[in-house]
Amino acid sequence: MYNFLRSIKRIVYQVISWMKFPLILSSYIKYISKDKKGRFLIPFSSVMPCLFENIPYTRFDTHYVYHTAWAARKVKEINAEEHIDISSSLYFSSIVSAFKPVSFYDFRPAKLNLSNLVSESANLLHLPFADNSISSLSCMHTVEHVGLGRYGDKIDPDGDLHAVKELSRVVKQDGNLLFVVPVGKPRIQFNAHRIYSYKMVIEMFPGFEVKEFSLIPDNALEKGIIYNATETESDMQSYGCGCFWLTKK
Repeated sequence: MYNFLRSIKRIVYQVISWMKFPLILSSYIKYISKDKKGRFLIPFSSVMPCLFENIPYTRFDTHYVYHTAWAARKVKEINAEEHIDISSSLYFSSIVSAFKPVSFYDFRPAKLNLSNLVSESANLLHLPFADNSISSLSCMHTVEHVGLGRYGDKIDPDGDLHAVKELSRVVKQDGNLLFVVPVGKPRIQFNAHRIYSYKMVIEMFPGFEVKEFSLIPDNALEKGIIYNATETESDMQSYGCGCFWLTKK
């Protein structure tokens, strides 16, 4: 249903785009008529219409703005010597590297060139770290994709469980794992992602305890992030975002 609604939304946007073309043309002509100094070239061939930004509030992806902001604050609170990230948002690793050394690992490494940031290749199913070796680790909005073939990976219904086992293996005792996945009514929206219940996530991490659980709900544009959310609140979502700060016992 979620993907169907997104498709309808794209179609509506395309229709509105054509309807707004006369407005864009009118604005273009008006700008040309007022541009007495001619400081820039403005050929019609370079017109790039932006049709949906005349709105009272800035749009943003609630999952990716809130969960990365949440995690950056947790990294600062944990205050380990170094933070290791596995395939999370590049914006997260890039910004955190401003105040903490970060090593970013992905099956498709990013060619980033920033101080305090290392980007290397790694397979989440075979991490290049010793057992019980990492104090501060994150893997966010990633595991829900493993095994669905979306990124050219092998189809494996238990791919997410294998990935979680690797994450659990490398975190040291009393170490920290910032883990983020979609939460709500459990299902797979193939081949995009899985959506987990709160209980499913907890059961994937025996030997860990929840230090904090925060929730980005379906209505996060109005409500924002819910700190110290409950299991009931999590399971009520259709496509929420669960932010789990886990520690290894």
